Amino acid sequence: MKGLVGVAGASAVVVAIGVVTVAGIAEKDGEGTPEVHAEKLPPGENTEAESRGVQEVAARAAKAGIDWRACPSEWGLYTDFRCGSVTVPIDYAKPDGPTIKLWLDRLPSPGKAQERQGTLVLNPGGPGSSGVTALKGLNPRVWANVAGAYDLVGFDPRGVGHSAPVSCADPQEFAKGPKPDPVPHSADDKKRMRDDAQAYAQGCRKRSGALLPHLTTPDTARDMEVIRAALGEPKLNYLGVSYGTYLGAVYGTLFPDRVRRMVLDSVVNPAPAKVWYGMHQDQIPGFERRFSDWTAWVAQHDADYHLGETQAEVRDRWEKLLDTAEQHPIGGTIGPSELIDSFQAVVYFDEMWAPRAEAWSAYEAGNPKKLVDDAGTKLSDTKGNITKENSVAAYTAVNCADAQWPTDWNRWDEDASRLNAKDPFMAWYSTRQNLPCATWPSAQHTPIEVKGTKQLAPVLLVQNAGDAATPYAGAAELHRRFQSSGLLTVEDSGAHSVTTQRNPCVNDRVDAYLLHGTLDKNTTCHRAAASEETR
Repeated sequence: MKGLVGVAGASAVVVAIGVVTVAGIAEKDGEGTPEVHAEKLPPGENTEAESRGVQEVAARAAKAGIDWRACPSEWGLYTDFRCGSVTVPIDYAKPDGPTIKLWLDRLPSPGKAQERQGTLVLNPGGPGSSGVTALKGLNPRVWANVAGAYDLVGFDPRGVGHSAPVSCADPQEFAKGPKPDPVPHSADDKKRMRDDAQAYAQGCRKRSGALLPHLTTPDTARDMEVIRAALGEPKLNYLGVSYGTYLGAVYGTLFPDRVRRMVLDSVVNPAPAKVWYGMHQDQIPGFERRFSDWTAWVAQHDADYHLGETQAEVRDRWEKLLDTAEQHPIGGTIGPSELIDSFQAVVYFDEMWAPRAEAWSAYEAGNPKKLVDDAGTKLSDTKGNITKENSVAAYTAVNCADAQWPTDWNRWDEDASRLNAKDPFMAWYSTRQNLPCATWPSAQHTPIEVKGTKQLAPVLLVQNAGDAATPYAGAAELHRRFQSSGLLTVEDSGAHSVTTQRNPCVNDRVDAYLLHGTLDKNTTCHRAAASEETR
Protein backbone atom coordinates (compact mmCIF):
# COMPACT_ATOMS: atom_id res chain seq x y z
CA MET A 1 0.00 0.00 0.00
CA LYS A 2 1.57 3.21 -1.02
CA GLY A 3 1.83 5.69 1.77
CA LEU A 4 0.54 3.75 4.73
CA VAL A 5 1.57 0.17 5.09
CA GLY A 6 3.03 -1.12 1.86
CA VAL A 7 3.11 -0.80 -1.87
CA ALA A 8 -0.14 -1.51 -3.62
CA GLY A 9 1.37 -3.04 -6.68
CA ALA A 10 -1.58 -5.07 -7.86
CA SER A 11 -1.65 -5.66 -11.59
CA ALA A 12 -4.44 -8.20 -11.93
CA VAL A 13 -7.07 -7.52 -14.55
CA VAL A 14 -10.32 -6.43 -12.96
CA VAL A 15 -13.21 -7.65 -15.03
CA ALA A 16 -15.87 -5.27 -13.69
CA ILE A 17 -15.71 -2.09 -11.70
CA GLY A 18 -18.31 0.37 -10.42
CA VAL A 19 -20.73 -2.48 -9.86
CA VAL A 20 -20.67 -4.60 -6.70
CA THR A 21 -22.58 -7.81 -7.29
CA VAL A 22 -24.15 -8.98 -4.06
CA ALA A 23 -26.03 -12.28 -4.16
CA GLY A 24 -26.80 -11.72 -7.82
CA ILE A 25 -28.09 -8.16 -7.38
CA ALA A 26 -26.03 -5.49 -9.13
CA GLU A 27 -25.94 -2.26 -7.16
CA LYS A 28 -25.02 0.43 -9.67
CA ASP A 29 -24.01 4.01 -9.06
CA GLY A 30 -26.71 5.60 -6.97
CA GLU A 31 -29.14 2.72 -7.40
CA GLY A 32 -29.95 0.45 -4.50
CA THR A 33 -26.93 1.49 -2.46
CA PRO A 34 -28.01 1.78 1.18
CA GLU A 35 -27.39 4.93 3.15
CA VAL A 36 -24.47 4.26 5.45
CA HIS A 37 -23.32 6.62 8.16
CA ALA A 38 -20.06 6.53 10.06
CA GLU A 39 -20.40 4.97 13.48
CA LYS A 40 -18.23 3.38 16.11
CA LEU A 41 -18.59 -0.36 16.33
CA PRO A 42 -17.31 -2.89 18.87
CA PRO A 43 -13.80 -4.36 18.66
CA GLY A 44 -13.01 -6.80 15.87
CA GLU A 45 -13.03 -9.95 18.02
CA ASN A 46 -15.58 -12.50 16.84
CA THR A 47 -18.97 -11.81 18.29
CA GLU A 48 -21.04 -14.86 19.13
CA ALA A 49 -22.95 -14.50 15.86
CA GLU A 50 -19.77 -14.08 13.82
CA SER A 51 -18.14 -17.06 15.51
CA ARG A 52 -21.10 -19.24 14.60
CA GLY A 53 -21.15 -17.79 11.11
CA VAL A 54 -17.49 -18.54 10.45
CA GLN A 55 -17.92 -22.09 11.67
CA GLU A 56 -20.96 -22.65 9.47
CA VAL A 57 -19.35 -21.18 6.36
CA ALA A 58 -16.07 -23.00 6.93
CA ALA A 59 -17.93 -26.31 7.31
CA ARG A 60 -19.71 -25.70 4.01
CA ALA A 61 -16.44 -24.77 2.33
CA ALA A 62 -14.71 -27.89 3.63
CA LYS A 63 -17.49 -29.99 2.13
CA ALA A 64 -17.51 -28.14 -1.20
CA GLY A 65 -13.75 -27.77 -1.63
CA ILE A 66 -12.36 -25.71 -4.53
CA ASP A 67 -12.92 -26.53 -8.18
CA TRP A 68 -9.44 -25.82 -9.55
CA ARG A 69 -9.45 -25.12 -13.28
CA ALA A 70 -7.28 -23.43 -15.87
CA CYS A 71 -7.01 -19.73 -15.11
CA PRO A 72 -8.68 -17.24 -17.47
CA SER A 73 -6.17 -16.31 -20.17
CA GLU A 74 -6.81 -12.60 -19.64
CA TRP A 75 -5.43 -12.87 -16.12
CA GLY A 76 -1.94 -13.31 -17.56
CA LEU A 77 -0.88 -16.18 -15.30
CA TYR A 78 1.40 -19.08 -16.17
CA THR A 79 -0.16 -22.17 -17.71
CA ASP A 80 0.73 -24.39 -14.73
CA PHE A 81 -1.36 -22.20 -12.39
CA ARG A 82 -4.87 -23.27 -11.45
CA CYS A 83 -7.65 -20.91 -10.37
CA GLY A 84 -10.79 -21.33 -8.30
CA SER A 85 -13.16 -19.50 -6.00
CA VAL A 86 -14.62 -19.66 -2.51
CA THR A 87 -18.00 -18.17 -1.59
CA VAL A 88 -18.20 -16.14 1.62
CA PRO A 89 -20.92 -13.98 3.21
CA ILE A 90 -20.50 -10.23 3.22
CA ASP A 91 -21.45 -10.26 6.92
CA TYR A 92 -20.38 -13.30 8.96
CA ALA A 93 -23.06 -12.51 11.50
CA LYS A 94 -25.49 -13.37 8.67
CA PRO A 95 -23.95 -16.48 7.10
CA ASP A 96 -27.03 -17.07 4.95
CA GLY A 97 -27.16 -13.47 3.77
CA PRO A 98 -25.66 -11.85 0.64
CA THR A 99 -22.41 -13.42 -0.58
CA ILE A 100 -19.39 -12.64 -2.72
CA LYS A 101 -16.80 -14.82 -4.43
CA LEU A 102 -13.13 -14.73 -3.52
CA TRP A 103 -10.79 -15.80 -6.30
CA LEU A 104 -7.58 -17.76 -5.74
CA ASP A 105 -4.74 -19.17 -7.78
CA ARG A 106 -2.59 -22.17 -6.97
CA LEU A 107 0.84 -23.31 -8.06
CA PRO A 108 1.03 -27.07 -7.38
CA SER A 109 4.20 -28.29 -5.71
CA PRO A 110 6.57 -30.29 -7.93
CA GLY A 111 7.93 -32.06 -4.84
CA LYS A 112 7.72 -35.76 -4.16
CA ALA A 113 4.85 -37.09 -2.06
CA GLN A 114 7.06 -37.66 0.99
CA GLU A 115 8.20 -34.01 0.86
CA ARG A 116 4.75 -32.46 0.77
CA GLN A 117 3.49 -30.46 3.77
CA GLY A 118 0.25 -29.04 2.42
CA THR A 119 -0.54 -25.53 1.22
CA LEU A 120 1.12 -22.17 1.91
CA VAL A 121 -1.27 -19.22 1.58
CA LEU A 122 0.23 -15.78 1.01
CA ASN A 123 -0.80 -12.15 1.12
CA PRO A 124 1.55 -9.55 -0.43
CA GLY A 125 0.33 -6.51 1.48
CA GLY A 126 -1.63 -3.41 0.67
CA PRO A 127 -4.40 -3.44 1.66
CA GLY A 128 -5.38 -3.37 -1.98
CA SER A 129 -2.75 -5.68 -3.46
CA SER A 130 -3.70 -8.76 -5.43
CA GLY A 131 -2.52 -12.08 -4.05
CA VAL A 132 -3.43 -13.75 -7.34
CA THR A 133 -0.96 -11.52 -9.17
CA ALA A 134 1.68 -11.70 -6.44
CA LEU A 135 2.05 -15.46 -6.72
CA LYS A 136 3.37 -15.05 -10.25
CA GLY A 137 6.11 -12.72 -9.05
CA LEU A 138 7.76 -14.95 -6.44
CA ASN A 139 11.50 -15.32 -6.96
CA PRO A 140 12.13 -19.01 -7.75
CA ARG A 141 15.71 -18.77 -6.41
CA VAL A 142 14.34 -17.77 -3.02
CA TRP A 143 11.32 -20.08 -2.83
CA ALA A 144 12.51 -23.27 -4.55
CA ASN A 145 12.80 -25.33 -1.36
CA VAL A 146 9.47 -24.16 0.04
CA ALA A 147 7.73 -24.74 -3.31
CA GLY A 148 9.00 -28.32 -3.19
CA ALA A 149 7.07 -28.89 0.04
CA TYR A 150 3.97 -26.72 -0.36
CA ASP A 151 1.38 -25.86 -2.95
CA LEU A 152 1.50 -22.05 -3.12
CA VAL A 153 -1.86 -20.25 -3.04
CA GLY A 154 -2.58 -16.57 -3.54
CA PHE A 155 -5.97 -14.91 -3.19
CA ASP A 156 -7.56 -11.58 -3.93
CA PRO A 157 -9.01 -10.33 -0.63
CA ARG A 158 -12.57 -9.07 -0.54
CA GLY A 159 -12.83 -5.81 -2.44
CA VAL A 160 -9.64 -6.40 -4.41
CA GLY A 161 -8.90 -7.51 -7.96
CA HIS A 162 -11.32 -10.25 -8.97
CA SER A 163 -13.00 -10.56 -5.54
CA ALA A 164 -15.95 -8.12 -5.65
CA PRO A 165 -13.67 -5.16 -6.45
CA VAL A 166 -14.60 -1.87 -4.84
CA SER A 167 -14.41 1.48 -6.57
CA CYS A 168 -14.53 5.08 -5.41
CA ALA A 169 -14.15 6.98 -8.70
CA ASP A 170 -14.34 6.51 -12.43
CA PRO A 171 -11.00 4.83 -13.24
CA GLN A 172 -10.30 6.95 -16.31
CA GLU A 173 -11.00 10.19 -14.46
CA PHE A 174 -8.97 8.96 -11.50
CA ALA A 175 -6.01 8.28 -13.82
CA LYS A 176 -5.85 11.81 -15.16
CA GLY A 177 -3.06 14.12 -14.07
CA PRO A 178 -1.81 16.37 -12.80
CA LYS A 179 -3.48 16.01 -9.42
CA PRO A 180 -3.29 18.92 -6.96
CA ASP A 181 0.02 19.60 -5.26
CA PRO A 182 -0.06 17.57 -2.01
CA VAL A 183 1.42 20.51 -0.11
CA PRO A 184 -1.19 23.23 0.49
CA HIS A 185 0.06 26.79 0.06
CA SER A 186 -3.00 28.68 1.27
CA ALA A 187 -6.23 28.37 3.18
CA ASP A 188 -8.00 27.87 -0.14
CA ASP A 189 -5.69 24.93 -0.92
CA LYS A 190 -6.54 23.34 2.41
CA LYS A 191 -10.27 23.77 1.83
CA ARG A 192 -9.94 22.19 -1.60
CA MET A 193 -8.03 19.30 -0.06
CA ARG A 194 -10.82 18.69 2.46
CA ASP A 195 -13.52 19.01 -0.20
CA ASP A 196 -11.69 16.58 -2.50
CA ALA A 197 -11.28 14.05 0.32
CA GLN A 198 -14.95 14.26 1.27
CA ALA A 199 -16.01 13.92 -2.36
CA TYR A 200 -13.82 10.84 -2.71
CA ALA A 201 -15.33 9.30 0.43
CA GLN A 202 -18.81 9.93 -0.93
CA GLY A 203 -17.75 8.35 -4.21
CA CYS A 204 -16.84 5.21 -2.26
CA ARG A 205 -20.29 5.19 -0.66
CA LYS A 206 -22.01 5.72 -4.00
CA ARG A 207 -20.07 3.08 -5.94
CA SER A 208 -19.40 0.45 -3.23
CA GLY A 209 -21.60 1.26 -0.24
CA ALA A 210 -23.01 -2.22 0.38
CA LEU A 211 -19.56 -3.70 0.96
CA LEU A 212 -17.84 -0.85 2.83
CA PRO A 213 -18.88 -1.77 6.42
CA HIS A 214 -17.43 -5.25 5.92
CA LEU A 215 -14.09 -4.40 4.32
CA THR A 216 -12.19 -4.89 7.55
CA THR A 217 -9.08 -6.87 8.39
CA PRO A 218 -11.04 -9.15 10.79
CA ASP A 219 -13.49 -9.90 7.97
CA THR A 220 -10.61 -10.83 5.66
CA ALA A 221 -9.12 -12.97 8.44
CA ARG A 222 -12.46 -14.80 8.63
CA ASP A 223 -12.27 -15.24 4.87
CA MET A 224 -8.86 -16.88 5.32
CA GLU A 225 -10.36 -19.32 7.80
CA VAL A 226 -12.92 -20.31 5.16
CA ILE A 227 -10.17 -20.60 2.54
CA ARG A 228 -8.21 -22.88 4.89
CA ALA A 229 -11.23 -25.13 5.25
CA ALA A 230 -11.92 -25.12 1.50
CA LEU A 231 -8.30 -26.16 0.87
CA GLY A 232 -8.84 -29.15 3.13
CA GLU A 233 -6.09 -28.07 5.50
CA PRO A 234 -6.54 -28.78 9.24
CA LYS A 235 -4.29 -25.81 9.99
CA LEU A 236 -3.09 -22.76 8.06
CA ASN A 237 0.41 -22.22 6.69
CA TYR A 238 0.74 -18.53 5.86
CA LEU A 239 3.16 -15.91 4.57
CA GLY A 240 2.15 -12.28 5.01
CA VAL A 241 4.18 -9.27 3.89
CA SER A 242 3.65 -5.68 5.09
CA TYR A 243 -0.13 -5.24 5.62
CA GLY A 244 -0.28 -9.04 5.29
CA THR A 245 1.47 -9.21 8.67
CA TYR A 246 -1.41 -7.39 10.33
CA LEU A 247 -3.83 -9.71 8.58
CA GLY A 248 -1.84 -12.68 9.89
CA ALA A 249 -1.68 -11.24 13.40
CA VAL A 250 -5.46 -10.76 13.43
CA TYR A 251 -6.00 -14.29 12.10
CA GLY A 252 -3.70 -15.68 14.79
CA THR A 253 -5.71 -13.82 17.42
CA LEU A 254 -9.12 -14.92 16.16
CA PHE A 255 -8.13 -18.50 15.25
CA PRO A 256 -5.04 -19.37 17.32
CA ASP A 257 -5.61 -23.13 17.18
CA ARG A 258 -5.72 -23.05 13.36
CA VAL A 259 -2.14 -21.87 12.78
CA ARG A 260 0.56 -24.36 11.82
CA ARG A 261 3.34 -22.18 10.39
CA MET A 262 3.20 -18.41 9.92
CA VAL A 263 5.89 -16.08 8.55
CA LEU A 264 5.23 -12.35 8.97
CA ASP A 265 7.62 -10.17 6.95
CA SER A 266 7.91 -6.38 7.54
CA VAL A 267 5.64 -6.16 10.52
CA VAL A 268 2.85 -3.63 10.99
CA ASN A 269 2.55 -2.34 14.54
CA PRO A 270 -0.57 -4.12 15.88
CA ALA A 271 -1.14 -1.83 18.87
CA PRO A 272 -4.70 -0.46 18.56
CA ALA A 273 -3.44 3.13 18.94
CA LYS A 274 -1.32 2.63 15.82
CA VAL A 275 -4.15 1.36 13.61
CA TRP A 276 -4.08 3.38 11.38
CA TYR A 277 -3.62 7.10 12.05
CA GLY A 278 -0.77 6.45 14.46
CA MET A 279 0.94 4.28 11.86
CA HIS A 280 0.68 7.10 9.34
CA GLN A 281 2.35 9.44 11.81
CA ASP A 282 5.16 6.98 12.52
CA GLN A 283 6.01 6.47 8.86
CA ILE A 284 6.72 10.07 7.91
CA PRO A 285 10.13 10.44 9.67
CA GLY A 286 11.27 7.09 8.27
CA PHE A 287 10.29 8.06 4.75
CA GLU A 288 12.27 11.27 5.14
CA ARG A 289 15.32 9.39 6.43
CA ARG A 290 15.21 6.93 3.54
CA PHE A 291 14.75 9.69 0.96
CA SER A 292 17.74 11.51 2.46
CA ASP A 293 19.76 8.29 2.22
CA TRP A 294 18.89 8.11 -1.46
CA THR A 295 19.72 11.75 -2.22
CA ALA A 296 23.06 11.28 -0.45
CA TRP A 297 23.70 8.20 -2.62
CA VAL A 298 22.82 10.19 -5.76
CA ALA A 299 25.35 12.82 -4.71
CA GLN A 300 28.01 10.15 -4.26
CA HIS A 301 27.34 9.12 -7.86
CA ASP A 302 27.29 12.62 -9.31
CA ALA A 303 29.67 11.50 -12.06
CA ASP A 304 26.85 9.30 -13.32
CA TYR A 305 23.77 11.43 -12.67
CA HIS A 306 24.97 15.07 -12.50
CA LEU A 307 22.28 16.04 -10.01
CA GLY A 308 24.52 17.54 -7.34
CA GLU A 309 27.80 16.83 -5.58
CA THR A 310 26.32 16.97 -2.07
CA GLN A 311 23.14 15.68 -0.50
CA ALA A 312 22.00 19.28 0.06
CA GLU A 313 22.51 20.11 -3.62
CA VAL A 314 20.51 17.09 -4.74
CA ARG A 315 17.71 17.90 -2.32
CA ASP A 316 17.64 21.53 -3.49
CA ARG A 317 17.39 20.31 -7.06
CA TRP A 318 14.51 18.03 -6.07
CA GLU A 319 12.60 20.96 -4.61
CA LYS A 320 13.18 22.91 -7.82
CA LEU A 321 11.88 19.93 -9.81
CA LEU A 322 8.68 19.96 -7.75
CA ASP A 323 8.28 23.72 -8.23
CA THR A 324 8.82 23.42 -11.98
CA ALA A 325 6.31 20.58 -12.26
CA GLU A 326 3.74 22.59 -10.31
CA GLN A 327 4.06 25.56 -12.66
CA HIS A 328 4.49 23.55 -15.87
CA PRO A 329 3.42 19.89 -15.52
CA ILE A 330 5.94 17.59 -17.15
CA GLY A 331 4.51 16.08 -20.30
CA GLY A 332 1.33 17.98 -19.48
CA THR A 333 0.27 15.45 -16.82
CA ILE A 334 2.99 15.15 -14.17
CA GLY A 335 2.97 17.54 -11.25
CA PRO A 336 4.37 17.28 -7.70
CA SER A 337 1.85 14.61 -6.69
CA GLU A 338 2.81 12.32 -9.56
CA LEU A 339 6.52 12.88 -8.91
CA ILE A 340 6.22 12.00 -5.21
CA ASP A 341 4.09 8.99 -6.06
CA SER A 342 6.77 7.73 -8.45
CA PHE A 343 9.84 8.58 -6.39
CA GLN A 344 8.48 7.12 -3.15
CA ALA A 345 9.64 3.81 -4.65
CA VAL A 346 13.16 4.71 -3.50
CA VAL A 347 12.12 4.69 0.16
CA TYR A 348 10.71 1.19 -0.21
CA PHE A 349 13.17 -0.63 -2.45
CA ASP A 350 16.91 -0.24 -2.88
CA GLU A 351 16.69 -1.66 -6.39
CA MET A 352 14.73 1.44 -7.43
CA TRP A 353 17.52 3.85 -6.47
CA ALA A 354 19.36 3.72 -9.78
CA PRO A 355 16.32 3.66 -12.12
CA ARG A 356 14.74 6.73 -10.54
CA ALA A 357 18.07 8.59 -10.55
CA GLU A 358 18.54 7.71 -14.22
CA ALA A 359 15.08 8.96 -15.14
CA TRP A 360 15.59 12.24 -13.30
CA SER A 361 19.06 12.71 -14.74
CA ALA A 362 17.80 12.14 -18.29
CA TYR A 363 15.03 14.70 -17.73
CA GLU A 364 17.54 17.30 -16.53
CA ALA A 365 19.61 16.55 -19.65
CA GLY A 366 16.61 17.29 -21.86
CA ASN A 367 15.07 13.83 -22.30
CA PRO A 368 11.87 13.51 -20.21
CA LYS A 369 10.67 10.20 -21.71
CA LYS A 370 11.80 7.89 -18.88
CA LEU A 371 10.47 10.24 -16.20
CA VAL A 372 7.13 10.51 -18.00
CA ASP A 373 6.96 6.73 -18.46
CA ASP A 374 7.68 6.16 -14.74
CA ALA A 375 5.42 8.85 -13.27
CA GLY A 376 2.72 9.27 -15.89
CA THR A 377 -0.50 7.37 -16.53
CA LYS A 378 -1.59 6.23 -19.97
CA LEU A 379 -5.30 6.81 -20.47
CA SER A 380 -5.19 4.16 -23.20
CA ASP A 381 -4.37 1.54 -20.56
CA THR A 382 -7.93 1.13 -19.38
CA LYS A 383 -7.34 -2.23 -17.68
CA GLY A 384 -4.33 -0.90 -15.81
CA ASN A 385 -6.24 2.19 -14.74
CA ILE A 386 -9.09 0.04 -13.41
CA THR A 387 -6.60 -1.96 -11.38
CA LYS A 388 -4.91 1.14 -9.96
CA GLU A 389 -8.18 2.78 -9.01
CA ASN A 390 -9.39 -0.40 -7.32
CA SER A 391 -6.12 -0.75 -5.44
CA VAL A 392 -6.40 2.77 -3.98
CA ALA A 393 -10.11 2.33 -3.26
CA ALA A 394 -9.53 -0.93 -1.39
CA TYR A 395 -6.60 0.58 0.52
CA THR A 396 -8.78 3.48 1.61
CA ALA A 397 -11.82 1.38 2.43
CA VAL A 398 -9.98 -1.12 4.63
CA ASN A 399 -8.05 1.51 6.54
CA CYS A 400 -11.09 3.70 7.08
CA ALA A 401 -13.24 0.76 8.21
CA ASP A 402 -10.66 -0.83 10.51
CA ALA A 403 -10.44 2.04 12.98
CA GLN A 404 -11.75 5.45 13.97
CA TRP A 405 -9.82 8.33 12.44
CA PRO A 406 -9.73 11.92 13.68
CA THR A 407 -12.71 13.92 12.43
CA ASP A 408 -11.36 17.34 13.47
CA TRP A 409 -9.59 19.02 10.53
CA ASN A 410 -7.46 21.05 12.94
CA ARG A 411 -5.91 17.80 14.21
CA TRP A 412 -4.95 16.74 10.68
CA ASP A 413 -3.68 20.20 9.80
CA GLU A 414 -1.58 20.62 12.93
CA ASP A 415 -0.06 17.14 12.70
CA ALA A 416 0.74 17.43 8.99
CA SER A 417 2.19 20.92 9.38
CA ARG A 418 4.37 19.79 12.28
CA LEU A 419 5.63 16.75 10.40
CA ASN A 420 6.14 18.71 7.18
CA ALA A 421 8.36 21.24 8.94
CA LYS A 422 10.90 18.52 9.70
CA ASP A 423 10.11 15.66 7.32
CA PRO A 424 8.57 17.17 4.18
CA PHE A 425 9.04 14.42 1.60
CA MET A 426 5.81 12.51 2.38
CA ALA A 427 4.07 14.42 5.19
CA TRP A 428 1.34 16.19 3.22
CA TYR A 429 1.19 13.54 0.48
CA SER A 430 0.34 10.83 3.00
CA THR A 431 -2.09 13.12 4.81
CA ARG A 432 -3.95 13.89 1.60
CA GLN A 433 -4.12 10.19 0.74
CA ASN A 434 -5.68 9.24 4.08
CA LEU A 435 -7.92 12.27 4.60
CA PRO A 436 -11.09 10.57 3.22
CA CYS A 437 -11.15 8.62 6.50
CA ALA A 438 -11.96 11.88 8.34
CA THR A 439 -15.40 11.98 6.72
CA TRP A 440 -15.88 8.29 6.00
CA PRO A 441 -19.58 7.62 5.35
CA SER A 442 -19.58 4.02 6.58
CA ALA A 443 -18.99 2.10 9.79
CA GLN A 444 -15.62 2.51 11.50
CA HIS A 445 -14.61 -0.20 13.93
CA THR A 446 -12.42 -0.40 17.00
CA PRO A 447 -9.19 -2.30 16.19
CA ILE A 448 -8.86 -5.80 17.53
CA GLU A 449 -6.52 -6.36 20.49
CA VAL A 450 -3.93 -8.61 18.90
CA LYS A 451 -2.64 -11.19 21.39
CA GLY A 452 -1.09 -14.61 21.53
CA THR A 453 -2.30 -17.60 23.50
CA LYS A 454 -0.92 -21.01 24.37
CA GLN A 455 -2.94 -22.40 21.47
CA LEU A 456 -1.03 -20.29 18.94
CA ALA A 457 1.91 -22.05 17.29
CA PRO A 458 5.25 -20.20 17.25
CA VAL A 459 5.30 -17.52 14.55
CA LEU A 460 8.38 -16.25 12.67
CA LEU A 461 8.70 -12.45 12.40
CA VAL A 462 11.20 -11.07 9.87
CA GLN A 463 12.16 -7.39 9.82
CA ASN A 464 14.67 -5.01 8.25
CA ALA A 465 15.98 -2.78 11.03
CA GLY A 466 15.70 0.43 9.02
CA ASP A 467 12.36 -0.19 7.28
CA ALA A 468 10.43 3.08 6.97
CA ALA A 469 7.08 1.77 5.76
CA THR A 470 6.75 -0.64 8.69
CA PRO A 471 9.09 0.72 11.38
CA TYR A 472 10.98 -1.76 13.56
CA ALA A 473 8.90 -0.89 16.62
CA GLY A 474 6.03 -2.81 15.02
CA ALA A 475 8.00 -6.05 14.92
CA ALA A 476 9.09 -5.55 18.51
CA GLU A 477 5.47 -4.94 19.56
CA LEU A 478 4.12 -8.07 17.86
CA HIS A 479 7.06 -10.10 19.22
CA ARG A 480 5.95 -8.99 22.69
CA ARG A 481 2.30 -9.84 22.04
CA PHE A 482 3.03 -13.21 20.39
CA GLN A 483 5.28 -14.42 23.20
CA SER A 484 6.27 -17.67 21.53
CA SER A 485 7.29 -15.92 18.32
CA GLY A 486 10.81 -15.68 16.94
CA LEU A 487 12.18 -12.37 15.62
CA LEU A 488 14.72 -12.35 12.79
CA THR A 489 16.25 -8.90 12.38
CA VAL A 490 18.23 -7.82 9.32
CA GLU A 491 20.72 -5.11 10.27
CA ASP A 492 22.13 -2.57 7.79
CA SER A 493 18.99 -2.58 5.64
CA GLY A 494 16.27 0.04 5.29
CA ALA A 495 14.34 -1.58 2.47
CA HIS A 496 10.76 -2.81 2.77
CA SER A 497 10.18 -6.59 2.65
CA VAL A 498 12.79 -9.20 3.43
CA THR A 499 11.74 -12.67 2.36
CA THR A 500 11.25 -11.64 -1.27
CA GLN A 501 14.98 -10.94 -1.65
CA ARG A 502 17.96 -13.25 -1.98
CA ASN A 503 19.82 -13.29 1.34
CA PRO A 504 21.13 -16.73 2.34
CA CYS A 505 21.14 -15.87 6.06
CA VAL A 506 17.43 -15.04 5.90
CA ASN A 507 16.38 -17.56 3.26
CA ASP A 508 17.96 -20.49 5.09
CA ARG A 509 16.17 -19.61 8.34
CA VAL A 510 12.81 -19.12 6.65
CA ASP A 511 13.27 -22.49 4.92
CA ALA A 512 14.22 -24.13 8.22
CA TYR A 513 11.08 -22.80 9.86
CA LEU A 514 8.64 -23.62 7.07
CA LEU A 515 10.17 -27.02 6.32
CA HIS A 516 11.15 -28.20 9.80
CA GLY A 517 9.55 -25.85 12.34
CA THR A 518 12.98 -24.63 13.51
CA LEU A 519 12.66 -21.27 15.25
CA ASP A 520 15.05 -19.18 17.34
CA LYS A 521 13.72 -16.58 19.76
CA ASN A 522 15.96 -13.79 18.44
CA THR A 523 18.30 -13.93 15.46
CA THR A 524 20.27 -11.31 13.56
CA CYS A 525 21.30 -11.32 9.92
CA HIS A 526 23.04 -8.64 7.90
CA ARG A 527 22.18 -7.17 4.56
CA ALA A 528 23.31 -9.50 1.80
CA ALA A 529 26.36 -8.60 -0.21
CA ALA A 530 25.74 -7.90 -3.89
CA SER A 531 27.33 -11.23 -4.79
CA GLU A 532 24.86 -13.06 -2.52
CA GLU A 533 21.85 -11.19 -3.91
CA THR A 534 22.61 -12.33 -7.46
CA ARG A 535 23.83 -15.83 -6.65
